[in-house]
Amino acid sequence: MQRNRSGHSGDALDPTACDDGPMELLDVLRTTGAIRQFTDEPVSDEAVWRILDNARFAPSGGNQQAWHVVVVRDPDQRQQLRDLYVDGWRDYQTLTAAGLRPWSPLNDRAAEAAALAQPTDQPAGDFAEHLDDAPVLLAVFVDLGPLAAVDRDHDRYTFAGGASIYPFVWNLLLAAREEHLGGVMTTVAIRNEDAVKALFDAPDHLALAAVVVLGHPVRQPRKLTRQTVDEFASVDRIGGQPFTQPTDR
Repeated sequence: MQRNRSGHSGDALDPTACDDGPMELLDVLRTTGAIRQFTDEPVSDEAVWRILDNARFAPSGGNQQAWHVVVVRDPDQRQQLRDLYVDGWRDYQTLTAAGLRPWSPLNDRAAEAAALAQPTDQPAGDFAEHLDDAPVLLAVFVDLGPLAAVDRDHDRYTFAGGASIYPFVWNLLLAAREEHLGGVMTTVAIRNEDAVKALFDAPDHLALAAVVVLGHPVRQPRKLTRQTVDEFASVDRIGGQPFTQPTDR
């Protein structure tokens, strides 16, 4: 039996893709998309251990490796995490329905508050409502103490500290792809970070960075839809000439 979850729009999935044998690095990079549709097939502890063992080689500021992963097995904890996730996801839906990019640092905060005062009555969707059924749930925490958040004192939104945790999270997904698994990194549960920390007995100096969901994909990713290089890279300045692929002279 297959449970259908909402997939990543715009990405082609191949139901006939090879599901064994090692993968080439560039194939992994070009086919690791956000997967939210899993079969009922369980994922072995051996596979989860290999994923964590490979992901640990991610770079981090000062090589501090300030991550801690909770492998969530307990059914009650899974259900509570699901409920906290659904609560945050409904806020996401509400802001989206109001025409706002959820929690963008550039949003009009008054418009956000007005939107959230009238929450959507849309169903949360299969992925959120059945998060606890996912084969693998990983809660990824980061120790704030070792982070070199060089933009900490800027007047804008700070993000530099994430350079010491999100490469590790991405490595989890790449390592899972090597196992012919699929998954997604989601940050929605951070909306209820205090409750999530209490759920897992996380001390004050830890912050929730992401929840990673893994499993056997209903269909293997085949082709991802992304911007081309000349759409996001320019020469010498932001408005400079697009950086295009060199041609043979």
